[in-house]
Amino acid sequence: MASILLSPALRPTAICPSTTSESNRSLPSRLHSILPRGRRRELESLKVSVATEPRITVPLPSVETQRRGHGKLAAWTSIRQERWEGELVVDGEIPLWLNGTYLRNGPGLWNIEDYDFRHLFDGYATIVRLRFDDGRLLFGHRQIESEAYKAAMKHKRLCYREFSEAPKPDSFLAYVGELAGLFSGASLTDNANTGVVKLADGRVVCLTETIKGSIQIDPDTLDTVGKFEYTDNLGGLIHSAHPIVTDSEFLTLLPDLVRPGYTVVRMAPGTNERKVIGRVNCRGSPAPGWVHSFPVTEHYVVVPEMPLRYCAQNLLKAEPTPLYKFEWHPDSGSYVHVMCKASGKIVASVEVPPFVTFHFINAYEEQDEDGRVTAIIADCCEHNADPTILDKLRLQNLRSFAGQDELPDARVGRFRIPLDGSPIGDLEAALDPDEHGRGMDMCSINPAHLGKKYRYAYACGAQRPCNFPNTLTKIDLVKKKAKNWHDEGAVPSEPFFVAKPGATEEDDGVVISIVSADNGEGYALVLDGSTFEEIARARFPYGLPYGLHGCWVPKEAL
Repeated sequence: MASILLSPALRPTAICPSTTSESNRSLPSRLHSILPRGRRRELESLKVSVATEPRITVPLPSVETQRRGHGKLAAWTSIRQERWEGELVVDGEIPLWLNGTYLRNGPGLWNIEDYDFRHLFDGYATIVRLRFDDGRLLFGHRQIESEAYKAAMKHKRLCYREFSEAPKPDSFLAYVGELAGLFSGASLTDNANTGVVKLADGRVVCLTETIKGSIQIDPDTLDTVGKFEYTDNLGGLIHSAHPIVTDSEFLTLLPDLVRPGYTVVRMAPGTNERKVIGRVNCRGSPAPGWVHSFPVTEHYVVVPEMPLRYCAQNLLKAEPTPLYKFEWHPDSGSYVHVMCKASGKIVASVEVPPFVTFHFINAYEEQDEDGRVTAIIADCCEHNADPTILDKLRLQNLRSFAGQDELPDARVGRFRIPLDGSPIGDLEAALDPDEHGRGMDMCSINPAHLGKKYRYAYACGAQRPCNFPNTLTKIDLVKKKAKNWHDEGAVPSEPFFVAKPGATEEDDGVVISIVSADNGEGYALVLDGSTFEEIARARFPYGLPYGLHGCWVPKEAL
């Protein structure tokens, strides 16, 4: 009936059913329906993890090759195989109200044959699924089949430009052709390895910063459905990796490298057509600042313009600079612009202190006692205006931690943008950075508070010494305190908050994270959103690479 999967170490917890399954029902469900009650109890007591047959369809490096030079930690290794599916044994109790699927996207394959990629952001996308079903947890992962990934597997070499990697042309003419492809967008990657969002109509799309890197997947099977094609004529090559997605709209920014600025666009549910809300011209030069993410309020879009700016010359280089496709221009100024969603008019454009951020947390409208909006408050994970954080994310750095503290400081940066015509805005720490170890990134909030005044945020902080955020942190912006969860030597990914249905308290829910343990294993972790105490964990069949961002798909949407 069963065949043994993977390595001998995994044999006690990974059993394969026959491939002639008569339905979509899981093997435990079918066994429970045919076994006597006594045998059912025996099966339950064994805590067997049941999996479908994993298919290794691409040549992957050995475990030893993946881990060379950086111990047992699997966070910075390539994925062990292309796909795996099965039920996990849960220690603790998953709340019965938690029914749905958590999807996490991120770079999972950092090599082609013997060629190793250089940067965290280069890897080919791996989508991970945690399906919660009445206290059970079913796990799966597979590679997203982008054109960049499929070409690399077919030709055994890099074929598209990734974050820091560029194809090696065979001749000068091939080099000229590759540069021409860069300007047209043909040679840019579609490796959708950054985020994943559920659109209001139920479609699930994986994203990166190239517009062509928008790929639809099936959240149930994890199959790649195909490229998500925009049907408008706006063109463009890049957009924010983190659109704002709600049940009523999809908002994103399109940086303009020719006429430095940003186009703010909206896409209605059920369509693929982006429509322009308005445009913001850059106040600094020589190019727009990086806009990996941006925040919104109920009535406004907040457009950040930081001095870490796109650089066309760096884009053309075959070998990466320390800032990759960007340049640091602190003398060009740092700005925050506020655009009205309804009219597209810019209601504020203020200069702020220099800043560097990948991820905004949330924003809201500050009102006076008469209910008039007087300012916009926008919070972000701010790296103390230090752009070297980009180079710290080289895989060589992440794999070579020797116990010395190397993680640059970060804080919850709080912007206050006045709407009274003042030309200057404020940027200060929202709480003492020592509360979270002066590390701060990869954040989430209760989605019901998006664009509204809020109290809690969940992020990755630091217990030093470290070279990467290594704690899960709950931030209380009212009490200005933090609670930190830490597993010695482990690397947790983004803490993702899921609210309890019908909850009245902002932190009534759970926080989900995927953790890479220091012994080479990995596990799914569920924390209570209120107490921030662990309530459940489930070990994976093997450690997973570090991932980036996730989304929640309710059970009824599957």
